[in-house]
Amino acid sequence: MDRFLGAADSALRTLFAKHRPVRPCPIVPGDETHLAAGERREAAALMRVNHVGEVCAQALYTAQALATPDAALRQHFQQAAAEETDHLAWTADRLAELGDRPSLLNPLWYAGAFGLGLLAGRLGDRISLGFVVETEMQVEAHLQSHLERLPAGDHASRAIVVQMKNDEAAHAAQALGAGAVELPAPAKALMRAAAKVMTTTAHYI
Repeated sequence: MDRFLGAADSALRTLFAKHRPVRPCPIVPGDETHLAAGERREAAALMRVNHVGEVCAQALYTAQALATPDAALRQHFQQAAAEETDHLAWTADRLAELGDRPSLLNPLWYAGAFGLGLLAGRLGDRISLGFVVETEMQVEAHLQSHLERLPAGDHASRAIVVQMKNDEAAHAAQALGAGAVELPAPAKALMRAAAKVMTTTAHYI
């Protein structure tokens, strides 16, 4: 019961609380951000997508922690979720700085990601870890594409995305070291398709 209550608390905090990062927000010293109106809108849309990704990360790790019977692995997932909280706070703050808002569909994204994480966890710990590896690899590629699309002068957003990309690569490596198995190609393709729907929708809503 405590674990279910903890999962419910995590969902409420992810969706409705003000997040405080443990690490300071990444910056590029001496580089100020000056954006035209169109650049600001594009940067905000991309950071909204990244914020949605962090909402989903919280849901995935919380569900996987709930599903595993292994106490050490549960701690691994909980620690990863705590580290991802920095990303959640940074992207939310950057959205506010850009004068925009998070996705209106965040509760839907959270519920869907939680369901996927729970399913992965029920399939076994090594598959659950494999799901982490594939998710983080896809997120890393997605963040690289954002670095190519963000306005060159948006030093603030770019610094955040670079740090997030490095952290996601580290999480994938940790999951591999913990015994992850590679997912089959159809599962990877399905994950990419679901991510495409989410990112395309979150860009606008």
